[in-house]
Amino acid sequence: MTTLTTGTGHPVITAWSAVSPYGIGRDAYAAGLRERRGTVTELGAEHGTTPDGVGCLVPSFGVREVLGKKGTRSMDRVTGLAVTAAGALLDDAERNRAVGTGEGAAFALGTTTGSAQSMMDFTRDSLTGEQPFFVDPARFPNTVMNCAAGQSAIWYQLKGPNATIAGGRTAGLHALNYARRLLASGRARTVLCGAAEEFSTARAWLEHHSGDGTPGTTPPLGEGCAMLLVEPHAPDDPAQPVLAEILAVELGVVLDGDPRPALVTCLRSALRRTGVEPDRVAAVARSGAPGREGAAEAEAVREVLGAADPADLTPTGLIGDTGAAAAAFQAAALLSYAADRPGECAGRIGLITSVDRTGTVGCALLGLR
Repeated sequence: MTTLTTGTGHPVITAWSAVSPYGIGRDAYAAGLRERRGTVTELGAEHGTTPDGVGCLVPSFGVREVLGKKGTRSMDRVTGLAVTAAGALLDDAERNRAVGTGEGAAFALGTTTGSAQSMMDFTRDSLTGEQPFFVDPARFPNTVMNCAAGQSAIWYQLKGPNATIAGGRTAGLHALNYARRLLASGRARTVLCGAAEEFSTARAWLEHHSGDGTPGTTPPLGEGCAMLLVEPHAPDDPAQPVLAEILAVELGVVLDGDPRPALVTCLRSALRRTGVEPDRVAAVARSGAPGREGAAEAEAVREVLGAADPADLTPTGLIGDTGAAAAAFQAAALLSYAADRPGECAGRIGLITSVDRTGTVGCALLGLR
């Protein structure tokens, strides 16, 4: 298990934003969840041939159209999503850019592999070209897992630590835990923390061949990026807009092939360490993983929370399987829900749970405001 406690209080989330199948920005994501609006669309020829021909894509998203032509000629989709989400957060309030950029501003991004499409396209060019080295060198950085985080830091002058953490659906929780460690150790003043995943033909086929083969058990693939601004709690600063406290992040490994007991251990450990009773949990956002992992996740939540009846905010049924970005979107769903119900949620807990077929599980407890 991985956990961290500090002597200076829990870190807090002070802002968030998202680039999702609902559009660009916090308001678009919150409105889509509020309306329970589905986002599955038929894919056009420009998206290539995929197993099922549908997906949950960020509408009308083109990197150069959104970010401009300067510096984007060779930027791939996942990098564009991350840069756009970071910009949406920083531009949402004057304070966000003041505290979230410059010296001491760190960036932690969760991912699966970076861009599978960029890796495959570059490899294909090397194999099919007249010579193996007849490739576009400007596109080589896209094949590296930390490209999106590096480009985001360059784009917005984030001069603190820069980290990319691979973990599939649990990547957002790993990034959140890493952000806590940076703040606790004094290595960063603030952290832009999130996770990103792109829709691509390569990813669609990889997911198709990695599933258990049971028809109807895999949701359409989604894409996007969600970002949180994480800071040390400053109770003497009235200008700090605390949205939630990060009370606990617990991560575990599946040892026997069944994610349920590993997630149950994480959940009970998080509740015990924070002294939270199950009936204080106002809402749960599960990763909604397909197949047996998702079923085990739901069983673990029921087993630990017992008779408590929290709201189910699992976004997968609305925005699709967003892969590595899932946990970040789950956090954003909890924050959006709490903002709509301040009287109901203030002082209560939001729970994030996650499981991944690679054998990782995790959870986080957010103290809602």
